[in-house]
Amino acid sequence: MSPQDTALGPVARAGAGTAPRPSVSFEFSPPKTPDAEENLWEAIRRLEPLNPSFVSVTYGAGGSTRERTHRTVVRMLKETTLRPAAHLTCVEASKAEVDEVVQDYWDAGIRHIVALRGDPPGSLGGVYAPRADGYLNATDLTAGIKAIAPFEVSVSLYPQKHPESPSLDHDIDVLKAKIDAGATRAITQFFYDIDAFLFFMDKVRKAGITIPISPGIMPVSNFKGLKKMAAPCGIPLPAWLGNLFEGLDKDPETRKLIAGSVATEMCVRLAEEGYSDFHFYTLNRADLVYAICRVLGVREVPTEFAA
Repeated sequence: MSPQDTALGPVARAGAGTAPRPSVSFEFSPPKTPDAEENLWEAIRRLEPLNPSFVSVTYGAGGSTRERTHRTVVRMLKETTLRPAAHLTCVEASKAEVDEVVQDYWDAGIRHIVALRGDPPGSLGGVYAPRADGYLNATDLTAGIKAIAPFEVSVSLYPQKHPESPSLDHDIDVLKAKIDAGATRAITQFFYDIDAFLFFMDKVRKAGITIPISPGIMPVSNFKGLKKMAAPCGIPLPAWLGNLFEGLDKDPETRKLIAGSVATEMCVRLAEEGYSDFHFYTLNRADLVYAICRVLGVREVPTEFAA
């Protein structure tokens, strides 16, 4: 990096275009209403030309969105150039029921599953109790998926410790077990403390774990909503983040600008630390994610879809 480059701010350095294009992936949620479905597909069409490495579709607590998740990923496969990954959990379902879902995905042409333990229905962050006839956890689920078909399997990772875990070292041991069961990639829960993330990743790599790990980026402009999402997951929110949104409850446009700025600078710093794989929690909106990708050098890739 030249002295001139170091004099620039992080966003300006990113805009200089000297860094390689990072890989990006996007997470969506299956829509509940016709209006929500229209918003989802507007976001999908806006982000599709950025040629993400994959896009994932979430699965509600207790499998509550099973049919909507399946319908959304199959439509993506049929109508877009995207490579969809379906989230799958093991709560409130027997092994036979989960295996049927896995086989249905394979038969539909889906080749990537995000394997998660999941939360009990209606109690995000509540006490988890596996069914006697079900998969025990995400490690068990990963092994079950791989026994059915050679899916790519992504798993989750908490860079600031899973809320039910006794330590970061325990989380690393769990990740190793998931990899032994067949996981090929990890996606982190969202975070805002970059130093904590880098500390954790240093421990992960020193433990001999080499699979790709994508930092999870949440460019959210509603801080009250963010607190509700973060609390059950045990995700610390730094004081500086709350201070930025203070007094802006009735000013959504300013909140959006702040959210974009925070997430962009996080990504740029992570890129300068050597990370080139980002997973964006879109909340089914494209504007902030699209802008951040532009700063990172991710531009539209001409594609033609043959239906």
